[in-house]
Amino acid sequence: VEIDGSFEDSDGLKESGSKKRVRSESCNVSSSKACREKLRRDRLNEKFMELSSILEPERPPKTDKAAILVDAVRMVTQLRGEAQKLKDSISSLHDRIKELKAEKNELRDEKQRLKAEKEKLEQQLKAMNSQPSFMPPAPAFPAAFATAQGQVPGNKLAPFFGYPGVAMWQFMPPASVDTSEDHVLRPPVA
Repeated sequence: VEIDGSFEDSDGLKESGSKKRVRSESCNVSSSKACREKLRRDRLNEKFMELSSILEPERPPKTDKAAILVDAVRMVTQLRGEAQKLKDSISSLHDRIKELKAEKNELRDEKQRLKAEKEKLEQQLKAMNSQPSFMPPAPAFPAAFATAQGQVPGNKLAPFFGYPGVAMWQFMPPASVDTSEDHVLRPPVA
């Protein structure tokens, strides 16, 4: 009879080098306490072998139960430390995300404020560049006026090149601009 690659001889000893006896009668669940205990030990041994193969899959499984438990404790401790580091990392990343979201909202608000300010400045610039309705369009000076140094005879408006095209008398009250009595109030000097 072949069991796990070893042969049993007639007196119940295995030939595979192990000196353990193999019971000829099978233990069932309802049999004696010794059989139930053996089944429990067998299940524990299987779980220890499984745990050993999980802890170090590249090495052959250990049979020393104490060594398997030491490795398991070491691995669980190491995994708990790594889990704590990951939790701390996640917490710091969540804090950083909150900071970045707040900064993003601040930048968005500043962008909106700057956009509104830009539009306001553009409207002011358009208002400054467009000539007001109370001022007549700037007169075009002929080339003779551009070279003239003094007042042109017959013309009361001398070109002033600092403010081209804007006659300053437009901003004076009408009584000051009236020139009908100039010859009486200020006679010409010979």
